[in-house]
Amino acid sequence: MAFGKGRGNKRSSSTSYASTITMVVFVALCVIGVWMLSSNSIIPPQISQANTRTVISETERADVSASSNGNDEPEPTRQESDEHPTYEDNPGKLPDDAIKSEYEQQKSAKEKNEKTSSKARDEVQRETQSQEIQQDNNKIPEEKEKDNKMMQESDEGQVKQVVKEFEKEQKEQRDEDSGAQSGNNKGTQEQEQEQGQGKEFPDVEQGKKDQDSNAEVTYTDKTKEEQPMETEQGGTSENSKNEENGQQQQQQDDQNSGKEENMENNTTSEENEKEQKSTKDENGQQDEHNTTEDESGSKEEQSTTKEDNVEQQQEEQKEEKRQESSEASGFGSGIPKESAESQKSWKSQATESKDEKQRQTTESNTIESIMVGKAWELCNATAGYDYIPCLDNEAAIKKLTSRRHFEHRERHCPEDPPTCLVSLPDGYKESIKWPESRDKIWYHNVPHTKLAEVKGHQNWVKVTGEFLTFPGGGTQFIHGALHYIDFLQQALKNIAWGKRTRVVLDVGCGVASFGGFLFERDVIAMSLAPKDEHEAQVQFALERKIPAISAVMGSKRLPFPSRVFDLIHCARCRVPWHNEGGMLLLELNRMLRPGGYFVWSATPVYQKLEEDVQIWKEMSALTKSMCWELVTINKDKLNGIGAAIYQKPTTNECYEKRKRNRPPMCKNNDDANAAWYVPLQACMHKAPTNVVERGSKWPVNWPRRLQTPPYWLNSSQMGIYGKPAPRDFTTDYEHWKHVVSKVYMNEIGISWSNVRNVMDMRAVYGGFAAALKDLQVWVMNVVNINSPDTLPIIYERGLFGIYHDWCESFSTYPRSYDLLHADHLFSKLRPRCNLVPVMAEVDRIVRPGGKLIVRDEANVIREIENMLKSLHWDVHLTFSKHQEGILSAQKGFWRPDTSP
Repeated sequence: MAFGKGRGNKRSSSTSYASTITMVVFVALCVIGVWMLSSNSIIPPQISQANTRTVISETERADVSASSNGNDEPEPTRQESDEHPTYEDNPGKLPDDAIKSEYEQQKSAKEKNEKTSSKARDEVQRETQSQEIQQDNNKIPEEKEKDNKMMQESDEGQVKQVVKEFEKEQKEQRDEDSGAQSGNNKGTQEQEQEQGQGKEFPDVEQGKKDQDSNAEVTYTDKTKEEQPMETEQGGTSENSKNEENGQQQQQQDDQNSGKEENMENNTTSEENEKEQKSTKDENGQQDEHNTTEDESGSKEEQSTTKEDNVEQQQEEQKEEKRQESSEASGFGSGIPKESAESQKSWKSQATESKDEKQRQTTESNTIESIMVGKAWELCNATAGYDYIPCLDNEAAIKKLTSRRHFEHRERHCPEDPPTCLVSLPDGYKESIKWPESRDKIWYHNVPHTKLAEVKGHQNWVKVTGEFLTFPGGGTQFIHGALHYIDFLQQALKNIAWGKRTRVVLDVGCGVASFGGFLFERDVIAMSLAPKDEHEAQVQFALERKIPAISAVMGSKRLPFPSRVFDLIHCARCRVPWHNEGGMLLLELNRMLRPGGYFVWSATPVYQKLEEDVQIWKEMSALTKSMCWELVTINKDKLNGIGAAIYQKPTTNECYEKRKRNRPPMCKNNDDANAAWYVPLQACMHKAPTNVVERGSKWPVNWPRRLQTPPYWLNSSQMGIYGKPAPRDFTTDYEHWKHVVSKVYMNEIGISWSNVRNVMDMRAVYGGFAAALKDLQVWVMNVVNINSPDTLPIIYERGLFGIYHDWCESFSTYPRSYDLLHADHLFSKLRPRCNLVPVMAEVDRIVRPGGKLIVRDEANVIREIENMLKSLHWDVHLTFSKHQEGILSAQKGFWRPDTSP
């Protein structure tokens, strides 16, 4: 209330007229005070000035005017009141510019002009002011509580909206399977969101950033646990907002308390006016903030609705962008998951080998106790540090009823795959790098001298101090393999090493010097020899960094597709080709490409001993009945040997003209590609007649064939990833080139100068191996028997590989490979195999100092990481994003303690 300042206490004793006037004033003041106590005209502070302009009646103005200006502030002029007939938002007291009615203004002016007052009037004034203050104080908590509730509801709505937007972004990111650079591609859009939202909601925006960082989790040796990916920032943001509101409430309480003290102490009107103006400014900012929040929330809802409406239209574009965005970092899967429909177009090796013996495997869908703290033990096998579980299964070999067809050299895997670890030879050292390793290796890494004693005079291998040296010779090329290779090229120009002839099978390879020197002619050779009395010959080859596997031509087909090798070589390989109706030579015929060559440099070709003459006679009859053409017989004067070169026919014309059907043609339903535990048959498969059938044409010359989709892949056939097969092939190749160059070369801590022997444990089209073309490495591409049979494609592009089931041991010596690469292998094995023996197998075939790269589902990555750490591997990197992950690890020299 504003009555002006109190006057002096001057009593007049003049007339009764003055007393009457005084009484009237006293009664009027009492009536006004009672009305003021009963009035309730405060407007909620959350309503801004712009949204709360309400024209009031003259009566309401009069009522409100009685309780305004309680701080002895100057009265507004008549002109100001007429121009602003509204309430101002001023929490804690009545509006400062509440307008008095004309009647009240005249009465107030009349009272001032009379300049009369009394103790009674002063007492009433004080009492009325006290009642007004008490009323304001009682209303302030109610209004504050209402303010806080409105603000909290607004904050909760905004938090929910931001969380909803974040979850939508996370969904889109998962759909696109984007890597690190995809975030940069979205940088402009996110920056716009931050400008629109982050300034108004810093806490919520910070929570969103925290959640974004949790979307990609990097593990190192210092990071042991994955950060949670659930959205938890909403609550944190709300708490932050509530704390902010609490601070605002405290500030307002302090301000109101200050105002009460000012009124009680009769502070000057100028000071009160400044304080009220400051409060108005703060409240105006608060209103503006809340209004912006409402508008921002509305815009966000509209944006969300619009995005939901066009989400289906963008689905196909996301599918196309998925690869590009993932390739930016290479950490995602990069290419779509395998299409279920593609399974109808592609046979698997397991399907093709329907007659194979069913193997017993231990099925487990989970890793028992994740192998944390498992007590690994050394294998208790007679073979010791050379243990190959499927070739050294003594219990199974003892049960064999015959060894006539070298059954004891074939695979006999334990029913329960071993989980033990193979010991290291005493004095083992990290292997010598390529190409020095072709000429010498550490003796203690393969401490066997029998072969040096037996074949030393033929320059196979010699003991030279702490090294085993390889002069580059063999039984048929004592003076070096390179001279022998050039001799074959001169004997038949059409061999064209490194152009027409790219992929070779070397049977009975010895220590694989032939394959080792073929690298200089841009040719790769799959060297093959049994684990027999020629002690560790394949192990020597692998230690020299030359491709080789332990296998024998016995009673079962070799684990390779049909019609894939450009040339097959046998240098005095001691294989009885002519026995059993030529069964073993017919197996070579199955694997040899139509138009391909068989090179036979053996004593029957150039010696005239009775046994040799008889063998030559039988071989000549057999090869003629097989329609092989003897292209040339040449003699190498330097080495004193000769070589016969045969060529397989490209048509069925010769087969149809034979007088005798021997060897017989295989039945039409015999699958030539079936090779997993399939018994050998003494029959021949017809040459392909359709021009679009595999084997009807020779591949394009190397190296063009590496990146050229095979001619027999047609667009009507669906590829592994759901695209037309030729496009699938190209997409896979481009993907792996990008991943290898951008990620594997630089970001996972691998020193490629130490890598030579590489295995892709789950090759599809061979894209990973193709991407490594320019490195000094070779890659064994493994196609799993329960996967689509894409191994012929790998051979067609000038690479090699093998069929295998990782629920069993691989046919190689321990410590054979420098790098193993497993792309989504373990998640596919889990339904069929216990992963513990699989990891024991990985540990067996990787050299100390060797590496493992795993790309798989995030939960599988964590399991593999735990098992590797229990094996004392050094895990360099684990990374997971959008349920996908990558791991890089290195094997050390640790072996379990053998002490009791």
